[in-house]
Amino acid sequence: MVNASPDLRQQIEARPILQPRRGLRDSPIAAVILTGGEVDAVAGLLHLRESQRFTLFATGRVHEALQANPIFNALNPAFVHRQSVHLDRPFDLPGGIVAELFAVPGKVALYLEREGNDLAGDVEDTVGLRLSSRTGAACYFIPGCEHLPAGIAERLRGSDLVFFDGTLWTNDEMIREGSGTKTGQRMGHMSVADPRGTIESFRDLDVRRKVFIHINNSNPILLDDSPERAIAARAGWEVAYDGMEIVL
Repeated sequence: MVNASPDLRQQIEARPILQPRRGLRDSPIAAVILTGGEVDAVAGLLHLRESQRFTLFATGRVHEALQANPIFNALNPAFVHRQSVHLDRPFDLPGGIVAELFAVPGKVALYLEREGNDLAGDVEDTVGLRLSSRTGAACYFIPGCEHLPAGIAERLRGSDLVFFDGTLWTNDEMIREGSGTKTGQRMGHMSVADPRGTIESFRDLDVRRKVFIHINNSNPILLDDSPERAIAARAGWEVAYDGMEIVL
């Protein structure tokens, strides 16, 4: 599992593949990988505290943030092994999957922000994930990215599948609608439709399948019949939905 969102309990209840198979304390979730320390990514870990075994993979920085908050001690160390991962160094997951974390431009978790500090934080605060199988199929998972540097663009070029940050349609979307006071860039997210946004940045990367994730409820691409959804679809983008399954 990649990240543990606050609604993880509902996800488990809705998907039989995530439910116990051999007794009440069993779980098919053998590993969790975190791409950051934001509440969106870690709060659901508290739903995995029922003495089932799994490995929690994250960068050292994210593990430090969890260790500093005693509520996460509910994850019994007798069952949950916390493993720190070095960037750009592949590691094995259960089931023959190989994972690799790499730095992406982002920001420190909201609850770790300090006035006057660099909000970009450390290179281990926001990361992307590459997953590959023995068959050679591979995908990328990047739920937060403030902009797309040339190095990451080249990493993604020609890939089979990319799940990518679709938080906001435009940078000032929440301010214009009165639903927030921060721009997307301030929150560590690039926008979908701005001149230097996601659609334009991916235009020439030849990614075979592109899926927006981590979508804010102000983003009109969530509406099936919106003009913005049509624009994204014409650019080759899909919008993730609950229960979506993709086979590579």
